[in-house]
Amino acid sequence: MPKPSNFRRSQRRGLTRREILQSSFMGLGLMGIGGGLVGCGSSGTRDGEGGGSVTPIKGRLDFPELDSTPDENGLLIPKGFKSRVIAQANQAVGSTGFRWHTDPDGSAVFAAPDGGWVYASNREFLVGGVNAIRFDAQGEIVSAYNILPGRLTRLNCGGGVTPWGTWLSGEEYDLGVVWECDPFDTTGRNVTRWSGLGTFYHEAVAVDDTTNVFYETEDRPDGRFYRFVPDAANVGGRPSETGKLQALRVITGDDLNLETARGPWPVDWHDIPRPNPGAIGTVLQQQTRYQVEQTTAFNGGEGIWYQAGMVYFTTKGDRRVWALDIAAQTLEVLYDDAFHQPDPILDSVDNVVMTPGGDIIVVEDKGEPNQQAVAIKADGSIAAMIQLVGHMGSEVTGPAFSPDGRFFYFSSQRGPGDGKGAGSAGITYAVEGPWFTP
Repeated sequence: MPKPSNFRRSQRRGLTRREILQSSFMGLGLMGIGGGLVGCGSSGTRDGEGGGSVTPIKGRLDFPELDSTPDENGLLIPKGFKSRVIAQANQAVGSTGFRWHTDPDGSAVFAAPDGGWVYASNREFLVGGVNAIRFDAQGEIVSAYNILPGRLTRLNCGGGVTPWGTWLSGEEYDLGVVWECDPFDTTGRNVTRWSGLGTFYHEAVAVDDTTNVFYETEDRPDGRFYRFVPDAANVGGRPSETGKLQALRVITGDDLNLETARGPWPVDWHDIPRPNPGAIGTVLQQQTRYQVEQTTAFNGGEGIWYQAGMVYFTTKGDRRVWALDIAAQTLEVLYDDAFHQPDPILDSVDNVVMTPGGDIIVVEDKGEPNQQAVAIKADGSIAAMIQLVGHMGSEVTGPAFSPDGRFFYFSSQRGPGDGKGAGSAGITYAVEGPWFTP
């Protein structure tokens, strides 16, 4: 099984869930009207504190507006900022000689004891896997290597960071599972298949570091929202791989697809009798999402994020951002583009990540040439962080900040051009600048 890497956890306090909801969503008018406030991701609450010269992210997002002219890499980025290509499909990463994968998807950054960090990236293709790039404290490439072999896995889409410092990579197909791997293991052998997390169309995972309960999204039009409760939580360490897989039920008579449906609603959880139904179970329509009829279907689960007692996740089919209050066991809609017609703030939602200061970053998956990473700032304002120009048929994937907040990493899954097919393209960028102010 993967062993926790030897780097320190940040002790800096993040915003409470009440502060996050008040500042981020009340300012945008995203909360339901008339109700009181009672209480989005790929990497939990890690600030990424390490040794060396890196100072962890402090403050909140505060950056200039996008330049009106694409830069040398064909991106619209904040004025005065600089972009560079970190890796390109089927080409060597820097001077390492290691060839980067096509179809980059879910990603995260892991801080190292020497002040550097690792950027881990899924490959969403039939031959999948996870590759990693090691950076020094100045953001220069040191090495690149594989941490989850493609021969073991396929269609690695989203994922999540564990509190003990490993990467969870989810397979997005009917027999998909979640793999755990160590971002600092250059051999690619330190991997574990998490059967307890179920077999289904996995998208992303978030772990509550106060309980070690896992929360999971499923990328199907009738997908469920799951949690895995380990038999032994071992908070502060790695939990047991055995436990209960459960699916969520929203307790309401309202139709969740109605434009007026916002919540909050009470929820409960139901045990999945057969978390790993296998190929025969799939043929017999006994997939996890069908095993407990009363559980609630969500239209295309995507990114997920845990912070300060809340779990935030997105659904692409109805373009919503949701918030689950763990203590209250309630669920509500925080954003729906139907609330903002004819000019919605966002018309596509996919990966969601949060900064320690409560800023929410959503990347777009529209299949159109010009797509963005958008910041919903903690003060309620909204701004585009970057924009792809001329990337037809692609999507923005893998958003993550370096531990010090200087570099914002992301990928264009298909790269620039007219929409190259899966398995042939992809490009990963870094945009450097003063993203945060104290």
